Amino acid sequence: MPQSIRQIAFKRSRSLNNGVSVSWLEQTWNPKVWDENPLKTSGFELLRKLNIKTIRLPVAFEYFNDTGIPDEKVFAQIDEVLKQCKKYDFNLIIDFHYGKLTDNNYLTETPKVIALWLKLTERFIRESPDKVFFELYNEPPHIDPKVWHDAAYNIVTAIRKVDKNRTLIIGASNFNSIYELSRMERLADENIIYTFHFYEPFLFTHQGADWVGGQMATTGIPFPYNAAAYPPMNPKVIGTWGENNYHQYLKDGNEQSIHDKLQIVKKWADKYFVPVICGEYGVYNKYADQDSRCRYIKAMRQNLKAVGIPGILWDYNTNFSIFDGEPSLENLPDCMKQAIGFNGSK
Repeated sequence: MPQSIRQIAFKRSRSLNNGVSVSWLEQTWNPKVWDENPLKTSGFELLRKLNIKTIRLPVAFEYFNDTGIPDEKVFAQIDEVLKQCKKYDFNLIIDFHYGKLTDNNYLTETPKVIALWLKLTERFIRESPDKVFFELYNEPPHIDPKVWHDAAYNIVTAIRKVDKNRTLIIGASNFNSIYELSRMERLADENIIYTFHFYEPFLFTHQGADWVGGQMATTGIPFPYNAAAYPPMNPKVIGTWGENNYHQYLKDGNEQSIHDKLQIVKKWADKYFVPVICGEYGVYNKYADQDSRCRYIKAMRQNLKAVGIPGILWDYNTNFSIFDGEPSLENLPDCMKQAIGFNGSK
């Protein structure tokens, strides 16, 4: 008896486990983006050794378009990554990063997203749907969930006119929030994997992240919560939502809290009988101590595994990297080897 489309989506979803995002073509702030492909041959070999199965490639398509970079130049970079993924047997997720969708512009913005995906769909139509995946829109913003649901439906419908077999990856609004996902209705398409991003507790995973603002100014936060090692609140946090998070960390900063929040996603996935993946998780590594980062990554991996949800780390070689310096086995701390289940035998 042939597998149903939904069963195929589940099977493909399971294959995406042990993934990592390679965030280079999304670096809109990096003028050297075209000269700095971080994934050399040695990088693919390293990721294979570490039992990584999936490479997620976020791409700032609209930004490059707006700045006059020809599509062909962007697509050629994806082609090169895909070539290496085939050689080393990785899955590849092509991820549309940094869209501009809002409640006010979705009527003009959605067609731009569709136009881009139609180009990509045509280009990669012959690639194996078991190995190449399309993530339609990274972190839809805090918009009306109905607006996002309609936009997602329209993007899917357009792609399906060209490619009936590709498995598509879609998350909820409010930046792939688990809470929005728990309220989202599944789309009327059988071949979709739903994604969420998990950076909870945010106070720990983004401590000191200046791009978030003053609410994240307290640093030296351990994981799990430890009263003796808990730092005083940075005065910049007072009056922001970070103040509440600081006081809440006593309850949120532990493995049980991770477990409980993942149950929210698991219940939703079971309700609709759809596959889900954790498309991003990780820790900003500038201020969080190494042992805490290792404990968090280990807790995330174990709890994702316990609920049967594949996970993709953010990210390979920038400020959320699991490596202590340039990616290499020598720069992978022992505690992180243990956290990602690497025993040195691969």
